[in-house]
Amino acid sequence: QLVVSGGALVQPGRSLRLSCAGSGISLGYYAIAWFRQTPGKEREGVSCISASGTNTKYKDSVKGRFTIAKDNAKNTLHLHMNAPNPTAVALYFCAAYPSVPTMSPPLVDEGAYDFWGQGTQVIVSS
Repeated sequence: QLVVSGGALVQPGRSLRLSCAGSGISLGYYAIAWFRQTPGKEREGVSCISASGTNTKYKDSVKGRFTIAKDNAKNTLHLHMNAPNPTAVALYFCAAYPSVPTMSPPLVDEGAYDFWGQGTQVIVSS
């Protein structure tokens, strides 16, 4: 399973790091993505990373501000959010599926993902 943490109330201009830890699975064999959802809207892909950690994708609106990274030694995935703005307010989920090491995972097809972690809430407010 996937255990998500790190969501918090963050002030504008501050950074935040979300974490997704593997429990019972080795994330080095899984492509993983971060999705987010706000009330009344469909869940959307934010960023994804290949099993090897070498291939990444980002939603256009977060490029240059969010960074996805895998720490396979710690069996953990992170999403570094640099100065998130109010559009980042959402419930964030990580999701994974077993994949060959370098295959680039889909960012928009959440149906491809087999395992989902619980959500963690991000709020941006002064």
